[in-house]
Amino acid sequence: MSALPTDVPHRVTGRGVEVHEPLRLDAGGRESAEAVRFLRECQGRGLTVAWEAADTQLPYDIRNLRHLPPPARRRDEPEELTAWRAGHRHGLLYHRRGPDFVSVLDRREPGAAARITLDHPALFAAFHTLLEPTPLGELSPAERTATDLLAAERLALVTDGWAVTLPPRIRRWPVPCTAV
Repeated sequence: MSALPTDVPHRVTGRGVEVHEPLRLDAGGRESAEAVRFLRECQGRGLTVAWEAADTQLPYDIRNLRHLPPPARRRDEPEELTAWRAGHRHGLLYHRRGPDFVSVLDRREPGAAARITLDHPALFAAFHTLLEPTPLGELSPAERTATDLLAAERLALVTDGWAVTLPPRIRRWPVPCTAV
């Protein structure tokens, strides 16, 4: 298994990850984008993540993160975090890569599913670029327009001048395909 991003201090134990410091999803900018990337990569590898949120108020719609491992329970948490924990399932949002396209399955909204194929060169390039948290100022005009479209479809998180792709690439399913 390739290494997880090192921007978030953590320890891997078997199929689990323990994050050593509260994640600042509320901070915006690079710090939030790196935290989202870390959780996305853990989700893609099928790892159980034990982490705490530094704050319970986020400056963006928390439903965009419903597919990621939720934070540990807190007494003072808002209903959004409780709903995140209750609604989280493996595979709610993920992508698969093909030659010159990305296929995304989005089932974050209960009772609804969307399959989206990103085959336009600018969308494909932006999706690929934003797998690493990226400052908006480093994007070309075409990539910036594509990033706006990805954010409108809730496939990228844009916060305080930084953007990151949301759908993980699922590398490990919790149940073997032959068991279904």
